[in-house]
Amino acid sequence: MINKGLISTIYEAASIHRWNDHIRPWTGFTELDKQAHKMFYSYILAKCEGVGVNMRNLVEGGIFEFFHRIVLTDIKPPIYHNLVEKKGEQLNAWVLEQLSDVLSPVSGGFFERMREYFENSEYCPLEKKILKAAHYQATYFEFQVIYPLNGGTFGIEEVKSEMSAGLAACDTFDGYKYFMGSPNLKDFLSLLGKLRYQQRWSKASRLPNTFVMGHMLVVAILSYFTALEAGACVKRLENDFFGGLFHDIPEVLTRDIVSPVKSGVKGLDDIIKGIEDEQMDKYVYPLLPERWHDEVKYFTKDEFSSKIKHGGEVITVTSDEINGKYNDDSFDPIDGQIIRCCDHLSAFLEAYLSIEYGIRSHQIMSGYRNLREQYRGKKVAGIDFGELFGYFDIKEMM
Repeated sequence: MINKGLISTIYEAASIHRWNDHIRPWTGFTELDKQAHKMFYSYILAKCEGVGVNMRNLVEGGIFEFFHRIVLTDIKPPIYHNLVEKKGEQLNAWVLEQLSDVLSPVSGGFFERMREYFENSEYCPLEKKILKAAHYQATYFEFQVIYPLNGGTFGIEEVKSEMSAGLAACDTFDGYKYFMGSPNLKDFLSLLGKLRYQQRWSKASRLPNTFVMGHMLVVAILSYFTALEAGACVKRLENDFFGGLFHDIPEVLTRDIVSPVKSGVKGLDDIIKGIEDEQMDKYVYPLLPERWHDEVKYFTKDEFSSKIKHGGEVITVTSDEINGKYNDDSFDPIDGQIIRCCDHLSAFLEAYLSIEYGIRSHQIMSGYRNLREQYRGKKVAGIDFGELFGYFDIKEMM
């Protein structure tokens, strides 16, 4: 069961600022954005490794570490690693205790696997190596930005040395070597890094500020939890997470075109989709090995349509049909409808949080009201999205 506390905890990461004892950009340097970028690195590193990676373990390991980091907030890396070395078991036990109320109700034994992840060093060792490497790569992306801004700052050269040592220690699986030898893959992840700077609701002042990169991770995590709730097969779980994570990739090329603009002119949405496809073909796919293209297109093209694969064809279905007939790995199902609902839930929560902070612009209030009414009583694949939206009703506004 997905509860209000779980959803609220996810958004705490949007208020955890990174490198806050250094001069840094004000955009995209939150824990939410870093964790999102980390999961893109994880996907690429896993694809580089190929056979042997359990993608579900990778996804869940990333989510486990995300919540773990929220609880421990902004502990400086040297202090954090020192704590883990000396008091790791006690620290993990305390974190799990803090998260028990919000995560133990999640369906499918999720919290039990999280406990196993942190208590058993032999649990999914390859996926842990990939996530560690992804963590350092996403952190190094940030460090490359702040290093020129902090010349002469006390300790910056020590941080640089620690960063170099951490990156060197990631060379523990073959896929890492492949990645490090591929300028195109590094450019792909650098290009995606621009989504850390693209502000959501660009015409509305609100708090906390969120950016496209972090929004994509929120959608991915919510999609994964709702798929668990729907009793999804393993491939469907993986696809719903990565479909949620990848759904806004074209915006790195077109920027975030707000919904009122897309819907305000008849046929404009289709034109924008065509432009996005052209831009992806021109700038994104050349950076990726051709053998990966079909999977990325499955995540990004018609991203809000539920789909299966059958007889070599991609077939559009409904998520209710997937529940009834196609909930099997052999159909490679993906719930575009669920991802869309989670996309709207994320936007709704951004409006809700801003209102809670006391910032109530016309755009924010209109977005909140419209989405709340749209999802009142709505169910998809057995998931009561009306209930999820209802957790965040502000009665005096209705």
